[in-house]
Amino acid sequence: MSTSLKDYQQVRGLAIQSLFEIIEQSSEGTVIVDRDANIVWMNERYAKRFGLKSADEAIGQPCEQVIANSLLRQVVRNDQPILLDIQDTPKGPLVVMRLPIHNDAGAVIGAIGFALFDELRNLSPLIERYLSMQQELASTRSLLRSRQSKYTFAHFIGTSATSLEVKRRARRSASAESPVLLLGETGTGKELLAQAIHGASTRAHKAFVSINSAAIPHDLLEAEFFGTAPGAFTGADRKGRPGKLQIAQGGTLFLDEIGDMPLPLQSKLLRVLQEKEYEPVGSNEMRHSDVRVIAATSMDLEAAIKRGEFRADLYYRLNVLPIQVPPLRERLEDIPALSEAILEDLRSHHELDREALALLARHAWPGNIRELRNVLERAALLSDDRVLGAAEIRAAIGTFSPVAREAMETLEGETFEGETFAAARERFDRQLITAALKACGGNVVAAAQRLGLGRSTLYKKMVALGLAISQ
Repeated sequence: MSTSLKDYQQVRGLAIQSLFEIIEQSSEGTVIVDRDANIVWMNERYAKRFGLKSADEAIGQPCEQVIANSLLRQVVRNDQPILLDIQDTPKGPLVVMRLPIHNDAGAVIGAIGFALFDELRNLSPLIERYLSMQQELASTRSLLRSRQSKYTFAHFIGTSATSLEVKRRARRSASAESPVLLLGETGTGKELLAQAIHGASTRAHKAFVSINSAAIPHDLLEAEFFGTAPGAFTGADRKGRPGKLQIAQGGTLFLDEIGDMPLPLQSKLLRVLQEKEYEPVGSNEMRHSDVRVIAATSMDLEAAIKRGEFRADLYYRLNVLPIQVPPLRERLEDIPALSEAILEDLRSHHELDREALALLARHAWPGNIRELRNVLERAALLSDDRVLGAAEIRAAIGTFSPVAREAMETLEGETFEGETFAAARERFDRQLITAALKACGGNVVAAAQRLGLGRSTLYKKMVALGLAISQ
């Protein structure tokens, strides 16, 4: 046993000596320092690189005096190797390796440095790959930042009961993975809410990708949605093109105006929701889909189902967490706060006087918040006065759509002592609807148009208020 051990120690020593000689002979230079980082040995090639006539001139000198910016002292102090680094020298950079030297007891007694080679082009494949990966990572980060949500729930301005209920339901949906269906007229803030839901979800660090079914020709919508395989059709990209599903992988896909999606694509979307997989156009490759879907529409989807324009099974799959986003005429009490926020966002120094706010509260806002923003921006641009009055607002609105003026005039100044806000709101709604029905001879459809409400919305309100519905 002792003989074997002796042979082992001898072989180990020879191997270490042989390894040192191989590296020393093939390297561009070698240097050894003691525990104080003073040079105790340097080969001649390395000495000439640093302008020395002989390696003997380096012996006994601190390593930094011969090799500027040397890290051998750090290796001795920390007992940690530096396996790959770039060392600047008067004759150009070197790729170096630095190792601590130990005695038999394991204590650090010095360090050795090898200059492996001086032609960095030997590392060019590795460097090019690293730089390419860094560039791709930076590009991906930039793209992801551009696709992350810009809005939070704080951007949905409003303290009315209807607005608070919308925000409550939206916040609850953010913690789930089920599809969300946002219902409401155009300009009510459905995309804002979709981005806020994404931003409050566990997918917030991934992309928020939006696709508008009404804005893209039907024959291009499938490729936009699923992407294309290389050369899938004449004129297609040779490299293929990623679809919105692929770009949104791990994040949220917002399907705006989903009621305008053609029926063939609806069936494929249903498969994505149910099976979590899809095929790019022109490909037989099945891809896994990991996206949270938020859909929005201003269309009455139940009516579209009856007309055969929307699949009932897709509707039920999307309608897991429905959120009805109210039109502005149903949350008129939010107009002062909305107007202030819009003017601030426009960086406008204008203010609204009482008459201007009263006029804003009497308009039915068929274009909702988008129209309100346009009106305020137009009024601010055309007015030289800091305070905007009713005349400027009326001119900016153009075609004025009054909200049941007769009922408003009847209720003006009418209050009841001790009445709660909810009770006052219910009384106001009952009198407003009753006045509109009376003016329209009991015709619910005509009354709904007069009030700027959808027919089904008016029916629901009448049932909730206990108002008789004439047949």
